[in-house]
Amino acid sequence: MTTREPRAPRLARLAGLIADETRATCLLALLDGRAWTASELARHAGVAASTLSERLGKLVEGGLLAEERQGRHRYVRLADAGVAQLVEDLAAQVGPGDAVRPRGLRESSAGSAMARGRTCYDHLAGRLGIAVTDALSLRGLLRQDTGFALTDAGVRWFDTIGLPLDRRGRRPLARACLDWTERRPHLAGVAGAAFCRHVMDAGWCVRIGSERAVKVTPSGLQALHELLGISADSLR
Repeated sequence: MTTREPRAPRLARLAGLIADETRATCLLALLDGRAWTASELARHAGVAASTLSERLGKLVEGGLLAEERQGRHRYVRLADAGVAQLVEDLAAQVGPGDAVRPRGLRESSAGSAMARGRTCYDHLAGRLGIAVTDALSLRGLLRQDTGFALTDAGVRWFDTIGLPLDRRGRRPLARACLDWTERRPHLAGVAGAAFCRHVMDAGWCVRIGSERAVKVTPSGLQALHELLGISADSLR
């Protein structure tokens, strides 16, 4: 007699939630870390709002999305960083090589912008995220040889630039997140989120378009070079 694995039904239900193209499209869009209305997601996914409502309900019930209501508007966001990690890790397994060929210049330009720099839930990804990660490692602030971990010098460096890291939660200070365009890990965790928030608040990066893509501003190029020695050429 075989022993029943108690986690198997829950895993099957979770996989079933994601195994729908419309729901997967919504989960990927919500990796920008923001709350979206159901109508915004419906337009993004190219389906009717009534069709999307049921699908969003299943994601909320399954614990992948959190729901907020303000007046007549219904907003949804990824439930937490763990869900974002799950979605990004699955997307990395697909990779850019399996993506549909861009249908025009606009789609191609959007894909190039995402590859140059984007947000991955609450941290930086694309060539920008990799450049930051490599620069931290080169300066001995981040270790990658035994998994991602900030060194003592790295923790002090974040304090020095005015970004003290909150160590009270269960989220790790540094975590590797596999980048689906670069196929290498970039920095996530508390440190990755703090640095992303800093560059956005300082105006070093700005969002472009309706996707997760971000663009480094001229002041950002100068600041990243002075702070971490990142060259403009590495971000093109």
